[in-house]
Amino acid sequence: MNLLLDTHALLWWLDDNPTLSVKARTAILESTNVVFISAAVIWEIRIKQSLGKLKIPKNFQAVVETQPFETLDITSEHAHKIISLAKYHRDPFDRMLIAQAMVERFTLITRDKNIMKYDISYIEA
Repeated sequence: MNLLLDTHALLWWLDDNPTLSVKARTAILESTNVVFISAAVIWEIRIKQSLGKLKIPKNFQAVVETQPFETLDITSEHAHKIISLAKYHRDPFDRMLIAQAMVERFTLITRDKNIMKYDISYIEA
């Protein structure tokens, strides 16, 4: 299974935060699954950091790069998919993750109830 981490799921994973569900943690650790981090997630984290809304370590990039995760770039196909999404969610970063999950047929790991309204596969974080 291909998994895509929502921003909070990535942060909880990196922090070894017990808030991350056992089901999500097990799926991430499962060796047959491939875990992806979207460029949109990194972008959101860096924007929040630059605005003073999120404190992350100075070596954040290195920490992320040591994880056994793949990166998922944002493509024009992902961007075009956004126009067809229902308006359950207004956050542009989350809408991009939803579009990416749909286009790539990935399972999104999230705790966001609005994301769960979309016709995507998800695991509750």
